[in-house]
Amino acid sequence: MVVSFGTIVPLAPAAAQTAASTVVEGNRRVEVETIRSYFKPGPGGRLDQAAIDDGLKALIETGLFQDVRINQAGGRLLVTVVENPVIGRVAFEGNKKVKDEQLSAEIQSKPRGTLSRPMVQSDALRIAEIYRRSGRYDVSVTPEIIEQPNNRVDLIFTVSEGAKTGVRSIEFIGNNAVSSYRLKDIIKTHESNFLSFLASGDLYDPDRVEADRDLIRRYYLKHGFADVQVVAALTEYDPEKKGFLVTFKIEEGQQYRVGSVEFQSNIATLDGNSLRSFSRVNVGSLYNAEALEKSVEEMQIETSRRGYAFATVRPRGDRNFDAHTVSIVFAIEEGPRTYIERINIRGNTRTRDYVIRREFDISEGDAYNRALVDRAERRLNNLDFFKSVKIVTEPGSSSDRVILVVDLEDKSTGDFSVSGGYSTSDGALGEVSVSERNFLGRGLYAKAAVGYGQYSRSASLSFVEPYLLDYRVALGLDVYYKQQLPTSTTSYGTTTFGFSPRLGLALREDLSLQLRYSIYQQKITLTSAYNNCNNDPSNSTLAFNPTPAYINSVLGGIDPTNASSSSVYGYGCYGDGESALPVRKELASGAAWTSMVGYTLNYNTLDNTRNPTDGLLIDFRQDFAGVGGDVKYLKTAFDTKYYMPLVADIVGLVHTQGGILTSVGDSNIRMLDHFQMGPNLVRGFASNGIGPRDITYAAFGATGDALGGTKYWGASAELQMPFWFLPKEVGLKGSVYADAGSLWGYQGPTSWTATGEVNSPSCPKCGLQYDDSSLIRSSVGVGLIWASPFGPLRFDYAVPLTKGKYDRVQQFKFGGGTSF
Repeated sequence: MVVSFGTIVPLAPAAAQTAASTVVEGNRRVEVETIRSYFKPGPGGRLDQAAIDDGLKALIETGLFQDVRINQAGGRLLVTVVENPVIGRVAFEGNKKVKDEQLSAEIQSKPRGTLSRPMVQSDALRIAEIYRRSGRYDVSVTPEIIEQPNNRVDLIFTVSEGAKTGVRSIEFIGNNAVSSYRLKDIIKTHESNFLSFLASGDLYDPDRVEADRDLIRRYYLKHGFADVQVVAALTEYDPEKKGFLVTFKIEEGQQYRVGSVEFQSNIATLDGNSLRSFSRVNVGSLYNAEALEKSVEEMQIETSRRGYAFATVRPRGDRNFDAHTVSIVFAIEEGPRTYIERINIRGNTRTRDYVIRREFDISEGDAYNRALVDRAERRLNNLDFFKSVKIVTEPGSSSDRVILVVDLEDKSTGDFSVSGGYSTSDGALGEVSVSERNFLGRGLYAKAAVGYGQYSRSASLSFVEPYLLDYRVALGLDVYYKQQLPTSTTSYGTTTFGFSPRLGLALREDLSLQLRYSIYQQKITLTSAYNNCNNDPSNSTLAFNPTPAYINSVLGGIDPTNASSSSVYGYGCYGDGESALPVRKELASGAAWTSMVGYTLNYNTLDNTRNPTDGLLIDFRQDFAGVGGDVKYLKTAFDTKYYMPLVADIVGLVHTQGGILTSVGDSNIRMLDHFQMGPNLVRGFASNGIGPRDITYAAFGATGDALGGTKYWGASAELQMPFWFLPKEVGLKGSVYADAGSLWGYQGPTSWTATGEVNSPSCPKCGLQYDDSSLIRSSVGVGLIWASPFGPLRFDYAVPLTKGKYDRVQQFKFGGGTSF
């Protein structure tokens, strides 16, 4: 039988009674004295009308009773109750998109608990809200109570999920200086399109829309619009389109530049101008509220370091509306002497308290510093361990004490990823990985991955402790194995396994340093077809393939391609396409161990790491091999990328790179340790298609293996532009570019005495013959960049303008991958 919800209609008592004369009927589980305790007598021990009304109200509010009636019977106060039944089980029907476990955790009605009809209604609303958060606004939830024997019931929530409710259009009103296309790139909400089933950004979420308002405002403030206001974010459901229409109303105001920067200190012993080096605001630059905030933060932290724990830095901006400038004054004042009494953490069900506390540069008993509190909140958000983080202050035990309350909510931090990709150079590749960003709730990172591809096999284990010995130093450990197979551009394969610990330090928010040590073993693998020299003509099991020494001594130096020639050529084993001399020599030498130390300096001011439009990225690295091991060298490389917004959402990119490899002492440099370059330096060339190359058997119509070089440089200029006729959410943009660069300076082995491959006056071509021109390679091309739901994809078509005689060209290149 299905019981519907009823209405309680109590009967008011006719006269006042004493507490002792109260009689209770109908109770089964609740004790009589418990019910009587709700009726508290007044003076004289009598129950007046007000006390009876209060008792009736309190009993109903307990949620233990389905009905409560009060009446007068024989001079007594009769309280008749009908107890709410006990819930036997809670079940869900019709829910396919949300699991039972998730719904059970969100509702308050539980098995073996007392049934409360208001609570059931509240649970139904909560379930509907969960579905709305996932973009299903057509959801309906119907609770049913099925009566069972012994005053027990089953509670069933029947869910009609409905279809996803997406955002059909996003419009902007009042944006004159910034295009709608650019603003759509800033916000997190996206319009629905044919690929929306692979993402969730198109689902309507009111909290996300509200957050988008702040993102738009911060973008304008960062680009000089000090008076900007995002007046409203209007949302309207369109029944015909079955989706929401979102409109942002913006008042941009004027764009300002910084007219002047001054420092005023009200603390006698502190010179305000001494903080000038910590300002990120420069005269003549666009007003940037983000840079202003970071300047205030760094100045306030510096004053604390100098012993002014209560000093505050307050920026003041005076606008010149005619000149469109802002005069900025940093005022340093002695703030109130307020201390932190406690730091209370709430809502972390999985993450350990110390993982949260270590993100604070202050602790209990320290002076209260709002800049440091804001920094801690930003750090906690950047951990990506929590759905939300908010730090608020509450009054302490005295007027000079405050309590910091950290409210947060844990979220899932584990990932199981199956990724796949394809490129014209590396072929198809698949990888399965399991990672955890907050391992055991201790803030540790762990990852295991296995990869299998057309030309490669790999396996790796990684572990990161972000706070080594409670210092803000990250310790990383990597163990890896990689097998690279021969490709169309290389005749040999390599097998590498190694171990690498590293330390990472954040010197500033935009500057980091990594120190590392690596030890690995690497060896060459080669099929017999590329290593089948037969120096003995009497050996009939192999085709006779004479060495240069044999040709020189037996054949009298006759050119095997021209019997009438008397010149000495000495092609020998290269005649049928053996691998290059350095390859075969390193194969014969066996596996080599490399033990090296190195560091990387990284400077990053990009506005977006995935889709940058503004900022500078500099990467400088050096590695010294020779801390033990079999090889010695010093390798130095740099890579810079500068992005700048131009006009009409066109972004300019200038990319420069370079490197040098230097031998140490009298050691030789292996071919495998040289730089290898191709489309990563100049597009339009094949992988390993640029630079020194084995040409020993070029007379036979083929070029050999790429040998690599010890020096390289590259420069590229690129324009990236959107396809304005396509929806922004498709994620397509095009590019045009020009590349130039060069690789030269081969310093590997050129002779091999064990096989007689040595250049001499009598046999000048018996050793390695190679091309090592420092000619500038250049190309121009076009590209298609797709930020697809399958991962970033890029297609390039480039035409070389200048190239070396033996370079390998590959005009089309494709690469990309995904995780799903």
